[in-house]
Amino acid sequence: MPELPEVETIARDLRGLVAGARVSGARVGWAATVRSHSPEGFSAAVAGREIEGVGRRGKQLLVWLSPARGSEAGPRGEPAVMTIHLKMTGQLFVVPAAIRSDRHVHLALSLADGREIRFRDVRKFGRVGLYRRDRATGEPLPGEADGVLARGAEPLADDFSAGRLASLLAGRRGRLKTLLMNQDFLAGVGNIYADESLWRARLHPLREAHTLRPAHVRALHSALRDVLAEAVERRGSSVDDYTAPGGDGSMQDHLRVYQRAGEPCLRCGRPIRRIVVGGRATHYCPRCQRLPAGHRLPVTLAPGLAPVRRGPRWAELSGEGALGRTGQEEERAHRAEARRKAASRRAAARAGGEA
Repeated sequence: MPELPEVETIARDLRGLVAGARVSGARVGWAATVRSHSPEGFSAAVAGREIEGVGRRGKQLLVWLSPARGSEAGPRGEPAVMTIHLKMTGQLFVVPAAIRSDRHVHLALSLADGREIRFRDVRKFGRVGLYRRDRATGEPLPGEADGVLARGAEPLADDFSAGRLASLLAGRRGRLKTLLMNQDFLAGVGNIYADESLWRARLHPLREAHTLRPAHVRALHSALRDVLAEAVERRGSSVDDYTAPGGDGSMQDHLRVYQRAGEPCLRCGRPIRRIVVGGRATHYCPRCQRLPAGHRLPVTLAPGLAPVRRGPRWAELSGEGALGRTGQEEERAHRAEARRKAASRRAAARAGGEA
């Protein structure tokens, strides 16, 4: 699922492409995509509004819409905000309306200038909502969209200091990895950047939050902000289906620990380990990120990553179970192939949106 850097990249791309454009209507191909209206009601509610800007809250996009024009606007005479949750496979493209749409485009906003904003979602998990907007916060009015947006602190906000992180962590007994991914604790951090931040801060993902000393909190605060800022600068991590209107990201080529199980730690050389925490694959260095003895509980090793003794290399064949390859080498080959396939999917999606 796209995290803060990926969603921020999409917001910036969209802002440059559609700010000031007027929406003339919408078509909805999959009714469940719209969480707040019927397809017909959604189209009527967005028609006649101008896109005033695009922002982000946590992992969701916020598209700010002006009041609708005309004396008959009624409830549409109030400013609105559209929330877009991409979930696992959501993609957004801005294209001429004349370009043929593929079967995975489940919602399209028609613009008065002849373009469309298309929401493409292979898995159909993404959701779009439209709500009356609080002019002060830019978010839905209280009670309009309960449970839709993350409630956690924004880790790149100016007021997110080490002191604020310390106050949030005080008394929390959850494991660090699970807590960082809790959107009611921190907004926008997911599997990739939780792993990366903990590695940079030299903190084990299973360490309990309340045991952190002030120096640990400062290190975690700095790591979070540094890795998220770097990822935004690099347009996010295109490791699966994520791409933005302006193209893929490159942060995947600069990740220190995520999806590097079995490869040497870039700090100490010890092989990166992968465990399962809360049902999510978690990557860490067992030497750089030591877990205090009192916190060590049994965890589940991901399949195929038990230590393997290297035998004689008879061949360099590719494929599952290739003669002479270790389990770690098989895993690396599998990841490389998965990335190639994901890049092909993104390229095909972009070709359909840019033909």
